[in-house]
Amino acid sequence: MNKSQRDKNDLACQAADEFCKLYYECMDKTRHLINKLYLDSGLLVYNGTGVSGKDNIQKFIAELPATNHTISSLDAQPISEYAVGQQSTLTILIAGNVRIADRKAAYFVQDFTVTVHDSKWRIVSDCFRLQEPMP
Repeated sequence: MNKSQRDKNDLACQAADEFCKLYYECMDKTRHLINKLYLDSGLLVYNGTGVSGKDNIQKFIAELPATNHTISSLDAQPISEYAVGQQSTLTILIAGNVRIADRKAAYFVQDFTVTVHDSKWRIVSDCFRLQEPMP
């Protein structure tokens, strides 16, 4: 990997870290503002339930029980500018624990595709999945 690509990867990880701190702070404490993090046409798949459009995502998330997320790992990669028309875009993968309401903490994974829109990172797609043991 050349220095230019390594620098892009380092910047992607830094941006992803900042974005995720903002996202989980919002998800856990200020959900009424969560739609500001999505593009108008954003997509969410939450444990298999699909929702499209930032206002519909806002309504869906508002109805979920209270959460408290703890991140254990985060990885981010820039998506090639050739694939996204010179648009700064990242893919972010997160793993951690989430306490939902008063239940025992459970493992989760979440991946985002985010892009810069109006000088801020916005979610293009978001896929959240609880990691439950297989029967």
